[in-house]
Amino acid sequence: MQAIAGKKIILGVTGSIAAYKAVFLTRLLVKAGAEVQVLMTPSATKFVQPLTFSTLSKRPVFTEVTAEDAWNNHVELGLWADAMLVAPATANTLARLANGICDNIIAAVYLSARCPVFVAPAMDVDMWHHPSTQANIRRLEGYGNHLIPVESGELASGLKGEGRLSEPENIVEFLSSFFTKRQALVGQKVLITAGPTYEAIDPVRFIGNRSSGKMGVSLAKAITEQGGEVVLVLGPSSLNPELDGLTVERVQSAQEMYDAALKHFPTCQVAIMAAAVADYRPVDPATEKIKKKGERMTIELVKNPDIAATLGQQKQAGQVLIGFALETENAEANARGKLERKNLDYIVLNSLRDTGAGFGTDTNKVSIFAADNKVVHFKLKSKDEVARDIVATALMKNR
Repeated sequence: MQAIAGKKIILGVTGSIAAYKAVFLTRLLVKAGAEVQVLMTPSATKFVQPLTFSTLSKRPVFTEVTAEDAWNNHVELGLWADAMLVAPATANTLARLANGICDNIIAAVYLSARCPVFVAPAMDVDMWHHPSTQANIRRLEGYGNHLIPVESGELASGLKGEGRLSEPENIVEFLSSFFTKRQALVGQKVLITAGPTYEAIDPVRFIGNRSSGKMGVSLAKAITEQGGEVVLVLGPSSLNPELDGLTVERVQSAQEMYDAALKHFPTCQVAIMAAAVADYRPVDPATEKIKKKGERMTIELVKNPDIAATLGQQKQAGQVLIGFALETENAEANARGKLERKNLDYIVLNSLRDTGAGFGTDTNKVSIFAADNKVVHFKLKSKDEVARDIVATALMKNR
């Protein structure tokens, strides 16, 4: 467990019968060399006394934002930690964190944390499978948090099924694996293009598409989590990602994205072309708003430069180039054609025909094709999970 040694970990314990397992978890984390700061909700103290945790962690346990006219500085705690772990995380706590309800010390620190956050749920089987719980899980993962899967077995109610808190040893292994992987991309610089491009028709109107940029931002999260440095060339998007190791360059048009990609590519080891770039642009955009006249209007279009193909031509030995293909028909054949034609190392295929995939969603369903003809198919997942799959498949094996 060398990956955990020296890490500052906040452990949030909430009101579940599984709180007793957090005692063993604290002991294992301390034994692995971590500094552990325990936070407890008032209901958690009814299951385990704070004194138990303070004895094991050798630090005071915080149960309230304020105590005896003093302020337990949740902002400082959020900045102090290398990781925040909520275990057990009850259905109530999941709802609080997913919706930003800040009425206890754990929620306050969570909202202030800049470190990776892990949640290990614990509840009865029907509570776990309830649509509201699953929606909160998806929302938390959409924020970039990490879910430690529940286990299946006998529950406190006497029922059997999913909902058991992951065993302390498994939680520690999950954290250790995360921090080990996080070192894998240290020193690597990655270029990502994301979002749509807007091609001006006049000062008011444009040609664009429905891309949100979420997939590219998720990729940036997955790479920076593992120590990589990311330059994100982001088209028009409402997203405003702020991550350690991330530089965002905003662009509007395909030409601006092309220029930015060519500028950064020579100094990058990896380039991921996740943007939905407009294939064509108006030849002569109007300088004033076009007034309505006549029954028809014709706009002459000219082809935009192909960013992925240009980078494929310029790619040097050791550089990895990954493209995306969003298809509606002949998906696999079209993806393989782009892979070869543009000299890509990998292409990520997703189809608008798959429910939950494509533009504007928080989920995606992809297949990853490699230049050596290998292909890996994945089920529908959150875009953060998809990003980690892409990184594991296309980047980790090349390091």
